[in-house]
Order: sequence, then C-alpha cells, then structure tokens
Amino acid sequence: MKRLAHLFAGAAGLGAGSYVVIYLYRWQWQRAIMCGVLLLVAEVLLLGLILLGRLSRIEQRIGEGDRRHADVLARLEQPRTEDPATRFRWLDDVRVERTHVFVPVLMAAGAVLSGLARLVQKIAQSTVRPAADRRVAGRLAVLAAPPLGADLDALPATGPDRRRRRHRITGVVAGTTALAALVLGLGELTETRPEERAPDTVATSVVVRLATRGVSGQEYQALLAHEIWNRCRHSTAVPLYDAPLGSLGDGLYAGVVHPALADHDRMRLRGCLEDTATDRAYFKVVGMDQTRREKH
Repeated sequence: MKRLAHLFAGAAGLGAGSYVVIYLYRWQWQRAIMCGVLLLVAEVLLLGLILLGRLSRIEQRIGEGDRRHADVLARLEQPRTEDPATRFRWLDDVRVERTHVFVPVLMAAGAVLSGLARLVQKIAQSTVRPAADRRVAGRLAVLAAPPLGADLDALPATGPDRRRRRHRITGVVAGTTALAALVLGLGELTETRPEERAPDTVATSVVVRLATRGVSGQEYQALLAHEIWNRCRHSTAVPLYDAPLGSLGDGLYAGVVHPALADHDRMRLRGCLEDTATDRAYFKVVGMDQTRREKH
C-alpha cells in the first residue's frame, strides 16, 4: 500500500510538471498555474508520505527500546523480590538416608552441555561463513603482501575507488547540464522578442468558436465573445490596435488582425484565446491563417 501511494504521488507530480512546461510553451497561463498548484500538492503529498513512514519507523524503534528496557528492568528486579530462604531448600534436608548429588549432577550436566556447544560450533564453522568476515577480508585485501616473484610495477595501485568517484562526478555534471538546458530551452520558447514577419503578409485571420454553458441570448453571447477577444488582443508583443471581430453565425466568430502576426505572436494569441474563460464561456480556435498581399 505504501509503495502504491508513493507511485501515485510520483506519477501525479510527473504529469503535473510535464503539463506545466507544455502550457507555458503554449502561453496558457491559467492552466499552467493550475498544474503548478497540482504539482505542489503532489510534492506535499509525497513529502508527507515519506515523513509519515520515517515517523512510523522511529515510533516502532522507540517502542521496541521501551519493551527491551522494561524486560531488562524486570530481570534486574527479579532477584531482589526472591526470598533468599527459599533457595536450594533441598540442601537443608538433613535426613541421613538421602544422598546429596547436586555437585556431581552439575558437573556432568556442564560436561554434556560443553560437548554439545563444541559440536554446534564445529557444524557452524563448516557450514556458514559470516558475511562480516568476508567484508573485513575484502577491505583488508589491499593491505596483503603481493605474491612472491610478482612484478610490483604491474600491480594495480591501491587506494580509494576512483571509478566510483568519476561516475558520481559525471552524474552530477550530466544532471546539472540537463537542468540548465531545460531552463534555457523553456526561456527560449517563452521569451518575448521581436520577430520578423513575412514581407508579403498584410493581416492574420482567426476563426474561433464560442462555447458556453447555460448562457442564452445571442446578444449576451456576442458580448462575451468580444470580452474574451479584447482581453487576448493585448497578449501579443505587437499591440493590436486594428483587430475587429465579426460574427459568422452558429457560434463562429472571425477576427482580422492588422498588421500580420509572426509565428511567436500567433502562438501567444492562440494560447490566450483557448485559455481565457469568462462567465462560463470560452473560445476554441478553429483556424488561423495569414492573409497575403495580392501580386499583380
């Protein structure tokens, strides 16, 4: 269950982060902000799961320590509560007909137990090799003397593992380079900069469809369409002073932008039109094209 929760939080964070980049590229700021909030929620959820797991393990260790402490304390207090008069009561029996065999029995039991312990030790030595001994032997192998007759110049140099260190440095450099490339690439895609337009284009035509939910009346729908259009006409790098919007009927509207927009401004205008919503109404861009100058 814990792994499933971590997997769900990680997948949600990865998806939200991916859509943040996508919506920033499309200049759809409201959706990017929403995905950013979802990314923060996923990160907080993942952090909470990790902290909850750590606290559970700490609580478990504290509980085990308390139980061991109570067990040790009980064992330490046990001899104190025992009545000294009740120890080895059979030694106090002074009847002549009874033979005291405590010492011989104790010696025989000790000999038998010693033999059994020796046998168990021999079996363990022949069947099990401790992992700790292998690790210690591996660490001390670099200190062993070279074999007789070996060429000392041909032996590998002893010391810290340089290969692991190089791999770690390479991973850090690769991660830093990838992060820098991502930041620079995203900045290049979303940077506001003047672009050259094609010399034979005079205007940009945009056809959009107005979608509403629970809004009736053509006049009110036209008012909502003009409101969204007027908001988005200021989203481009070039000010759109001459950009009328006309109705084509059946929820379709056509806008003509003078002068013609460059590729980056067209992407910004499309992103704003599809991202902006007002009073349960939003636009869906049907088409966007350049109007070219007629050649005589």
